Amino acid sequence: MFTFILRRLLYSIPVLVAASFLIFASVSAVGSPLQELRLNPLISEQTLQNITERKHLDEPIPVRYVYWVQDALTDKFGTPLFVQTPIWDDLTRVIPHTLQLVIMAELLAILIGVLVGVYSAIRQYSIFDYSATMASFVGFAMPAFWLALMLQILFTEVFLNSGVRVFYTSGLNSSDNTCTFCVDRVQHLAIPVIVLSVLSIAQYTRYMRASMLEVINSDYIRTARAKGLAETRVTLRHALRNALVPVVTVSALNFGGLIGGAIITETIFQLDGMGPYFINNLLSQDVYPVMAWLMITATMIIIFNLIADILYGYLDPRIRYD
Repeated sequence: MFTFILRRLLYSIPVLVAASFLIFASVSAVGSPLQELRLNPLISEQTLQNITERKHLDEPIPVRYVYWVQDALTDKFGTPLFVQTPIWDDLTRVIPHTLQLVIMAELLAILIGVLVGVYSAIRQYSIFDYSATMASFVGFAMPAFWLALMLQILFTEVFLNSGVRVFYTSGLNSSDNTCTFCVDRVQHLAIPVIVLSVLSIAQYTRYMRASMLEVINSDYIRTARAKGLAETRVTLRHALRNALVPVVTVSALNFGGLIGGAIITETIFQLDGMGPYFINNLLSQDVYPVMAWLMITATMIIIFNLIADILYGYLDPRIRYD
């Protein structure tokens, strides 16, 4: 297993390099980042020339890519196009907020999706199974932005009518009190977490049900039952462990999708995370923070794919690699 992990780590390096070049080349091919600034009469030609020299915008794309990689490795992604504040300082502020949201949503989705999927498979064709199947289809079809707006309206109306604040509909914190900070943060993130996890719950429920049905009809499960093992042990120790393998794959790939999906959710709920950071820099046409955001997202996807491969070997010894 150690050999496989080391080999996968080495494979990840060229993948990361290729992703960084594709990100830089794709963003740079859109056009000159100074195109809009040249139309502004309040910006002098000398200012534009200084930006061009500082960011090497008069060089070919491969040369500019080398300078960008150098800034990313030695200067923590350097500075934005128009100001001198470090990009990394802004990223270190917003990344923890997004990770809090995404990790909580993913854990909630895995917990509910696995439990519902397993019970639906065990109680196949029952009322619960049909209800869970219908709910998962609704979850697949429900737009995240619509659900976010509906929950905002619902909880705002509940607060206005009852006068009791249960969950907040915007922001990350309302109090700086250290003693109540965690409770306050949970109250602010509860609704965004629900919105972000709905689609994932629907996915994991369907994958878990299908995988569990395949496993519980396998020969080794029938053998375990024939040996007289309790049904609970057969389900939890033998069937569940192998049925989790497809869900691990989907959850690892889904993590990067959740970061992208958080753009809409964080913007609607006015959370100071990677979503608003990406949107604001995209609208201001500042390409360097946008490329840094894309690079961080690509790195996270590669890391979680590696974690998924490691978990394969743990969950199913048949696919261990050494």
